Amino acid sequence: MDFASRLKQVRAEKNIKREVIAEKIGTSSAIIGRYERGERTPSVDIAKKIAEALDVSLDYLVGDTSVLVEDKAILKRIEDIANLPDENKDYVLNLIDMCLRDFKTKQAFSS
Repeated sequence: MDFASRLKQVRAEKNIKREVIAEKIGTSSAIIGRYERGERTPSVDIAKKIAEALDVSLDYLVGDTSVLVEDKAILKRIEDIANLPDENKDYVLNLIDMCLRDFKTKQAFSS
């Protein structure tokens, strides 16, 4: 999915009017409409402002990830993990993998 489609989809899902996004980023609703139709492509700075106005990551909005993480605390934790020394990072990731494996196993046997 491209930027235009994601922008339109997220805005619709969050029930936010073009005018609201336009006001937050300092442009017109007509420009937001052109972005949604793919007639224009915003600069990186404008795309970042749009992502912030929609409360989504820029990666999600431009299609680099298919996961929409709405919980900012989770994103903060991911950033913290990424900044750990490799030994600590591996330990934390192994714990996460263990928990996920346990959860998936329980799901498989409860079905």
